[in-house]
Amino acid sequence: MTSIALTQMSVDQLMARFADFGMAQDEALLGNDFERFNRLFQSMQAVVLELKGRAGDQRRALLTLYAHPNVQVRLKAANSLAVAPIAGRQLLEEISASQWQPQAGEAGMSLSNLDAGIFKPT
Repeated sequence: MTSIALTQMSVDQLMARFADFGMAQDEALLGNDFERFNRLFQSMQAVVLELKGRAGDQRRALLTLYAHPNVQVRLKAANSLAVAPIAGRQLLEEISASQWQPQAGEAGMSLSNLDAGIFKPT
């Protein structure tokens, strides 16, 4: 099977790839496979950078994943705070309040870091 370069993918294909990476990252968390988790993080960041580099900054497409059934996908999509600060924050607050661990803890830390000025969405 051949892999299509991110630059050749449509925005919808990038969203599907991002969601696949998020679900795989959730599995890696459950299996305590932190090496895989970190590799998947890098892959997700590559998708985000591809979206950001497209005309008009296409990261807004990540908002389509805010209703995804997987909490890890929603959490990572919520980091689109630079293009949707209110909606992204609301989603982080929902995930934090859900107490669905470990994602609730990460969402809470993101909110704390955002409020403290440590995390500055770009």
